[in-house]
Amino acid sequence: MGANSSSIAELASNDYLKRLAGTESISENDPFWNQLLSFSFTTPTNGADTRLLEEATLPISRSLIENNPRTGNFQALVKIFLSRTNELKISAECQDQLFIWQAHNALFIIRCLLKIFVSQMPEEELLLNFTYQERAPLTYGAEPEDLLEGLICNLVHLIIELPLLDITYSILLESVTTLLVLLSCQLFQKEIIRESVIYKYLMQGQCLQDTSRVVKTLLYNFIRQEKCPPQGTQIFEQTSVGNGLLYGLASGVASGLWTVLTLGGVGSKPAQQEEPSSPLANRSLLLLLVLSNLSNMPNRPNPYRQSIMSFKNTQDNTAIQSPNSHSFQINFNSLYTALYEQQKSDQATLLLYTLLHQNPNVRTYVLARTDVENLVLPILEILYHVEKRNSHHVYMALIILLILTEEDSFNRSVHEVILKNITWYAERVLTEISLGSLLILVVIRTVQYNMTRTRDKYLHTNCLAALANMSAQFRSLHQYAAQRIISYTCRLLRRYLYAFDKIHFPCSHSTTLQQWFSTCSDTGEDLIYFTCSHILKSYASSLFALLSKKHNKVLEQATQSLSGSVSTEENPPIPDHAQDLNVIEEVIRMMLEIINSCLSSSLHHNPNLVYALLYKRDLFEQFRTHPSFQDVMQNLDMVISFFSLRLEQAGADLSVERVLEVIKQGAVALPKDKLKKFPELKFKYVEEEQPEEFFVPYIWSLAYNSTAELYWNPQQVQLFTMDSG
Repeated sequence: MGANSSSIAELASNDYLKRLAGTESISENDPFWNQLLSFSFTTPTNGADTRLLEEATLPISRSLIENNPRTGNFQALVKIFLSRTNELKISAECQDQLFIWQAHNALFIIRCLLKIFVSQMPEEELLLNFTYQERAPLTYGAEPEDLLEGLICNLVHLIIELPLLDITYSILLESVTTLLVLLSCQLFQKEIIRESVIYKYLMQGQCLQDTSRVVKTLLYNFIRQEKCPPQGTQIFEQTSVGNGLLYGLASGVASGLWTVLTLGGVGSKPAQQEEPSSPLANRSLLLLLVLSNLSNMPNRPNPYRQSIMSFKNTQDNTAIQSPNSHSFQINFNSLYTALYEQQKSDQATLLLYTLLHQNPNVRTYVLARTDVENLVLPILEILYHVEKRNSHHVYMALIILLILTEEDSFNRSVHEVILKNITWYAERVLTEISLGSLLILVVIRTVQYNMTRTRDKYLHTNCLAALANMSAQFRSLHQYAAQRIISYTCRLLRRYLYAFDKIHFPCSHSTTLQQWFSTCSDTGEDLIYFTCSHILKSYASSLFALLSKKHNKVLEQATQSLSGSVSTEENPPIPDHAQDLNVIEEVIRMMLEIINSCLSSSLHHNPNLVYALLYKRDLFEQFRTHPSFQDVMQNLDMVISFFSLRLEQAGADLSVERVLEVIKQGAVALPKDKLKKFPELKFKYVEEEQPEEFFVPYIWSLAYNSTAELYWNPQQVQLFTMDSG
């Protein structure tokens, strides 16, 4: 074969690779290393090419795993890399590309080998591949595990010390990727890793002092969103030599050994781009999320998490002195811009959640911004397209809203921001609407989607909590937002009556209510004709009368249904209607409390909500006798009665404008002391006791799905199932 390889399939028989993985020890001074590392290639940019590359080199990797304990060739390769990185910073400043080129190639080979090592062997065996004992004098390290720590620390120093230039982009990307590969041992474990030698080196060893610089650099990589330089500008101009593409400066060193690795490069059809426009920014963010979610070491908290929790704004004059040794300063304006511009990605949303939840400095800054719509609109768009997003992304977006709505200043400011022409909102043309009203519309839509499709209690509970936090600060609600608050409550009542009917009447008998529901549309608007059907109205009243007597029994049945009792022919299982009844009742109660909170605190600011309530007043009368809603219905009933009387006094056949005028006048005259006082609706997001059980699998699922240059065999992944996220 010689050095020329013309296809991926021939890599396994390549003489250079076979010698590296063979039974012969190769000295660090052997010219072989210069020949091995003098290759030109374009990194694979999609999973298909990466998979082909890995499968082609798998036999070589297995041979190296078998022979390396005796030859130490892998350790020699690592030492070669370490020796070539000593002058990298000076080389970058002097535009001396040779050291950068060879160091990058060495690291690429190391990363490819480590990826297979990590996926196929436990950590103890991985460490053995760094502990070859027959070292030459004065070589790197003296302790068995020093070489691995040296590699990790060297990668960290490259990331924080090497300037980001066209000629350094590839090696910086490779450094970040190699650290991700080393940490990917978590992918192949079902349980969260609590202790690891790799974790120890990153959090307790020589790297500890660089924690804040690592976090800062990874954040700046995300902020800058530097695109990958065009081919030919990263290291050397490429010239065609025979069957290969070699760097001009090194064309005499080796022939086209690695030409086969120009996947998606010159001479091939452009592959579909799966990687984001800035691979370095994307992978830096993934590494930052992985590092910040590593388990705490015994008696020592995760320093990367501490750094994320404490960094401050460069414009904060009080930030010079900080009791946290891992704190640093960064430009919050640039960070804010990058966060809202990148919200389409899961990892950017997860970073925003992390910063808002854990760093009070970032949270204070975000809440003080006068352009909060730039951040909120992308979050609302994620929720609006809930059916196209994975559940984890939706959760993160929703929790971000919940965290923001904990602050009254946010709840006031969103109603002061007026938006024009929201093109992605398809249900209604919104030529002008406040950010607060749009937020209400999107959250109610998310609740409705969840109640009819996914039925995830966690999701609708947090949606309603965000609305409840805002309710006392509702201001000048858009007529469509007010209508949706009331009409969705009506829809819930319809579902409630249907579920109640199913429980208390035999399924073999088609009741009047069932027949009526079967003819209703699914918009909930038919409920306006509630009073037109005397049969239905009396039926609903009798249902609530029955409920007053049997309420505890109904809840007992729902509980039994939730516990999943074993069914028999004599004792058939209670249908899901009992469970539905319990959930729907909770949501109705919460919606009524939200309406009540708005009316109690800011009725005079929301004539459209009063209008919508009066429009459906006959329906709300059905809530009066319900044992779960009687208390909260007192204020609604009083408001309905008060304004209904004023409308009667104003005459018949009133226009919409006249009705709103009467409502505005009545709002001033309404005696506020007659409204019953309820505790303020305030909900606060509290993270689970062991958040890593959720976040670690989620982050690694993002790494698995969003790093095209890394292919992991799905059959080997144990941390999550393939449909996670």
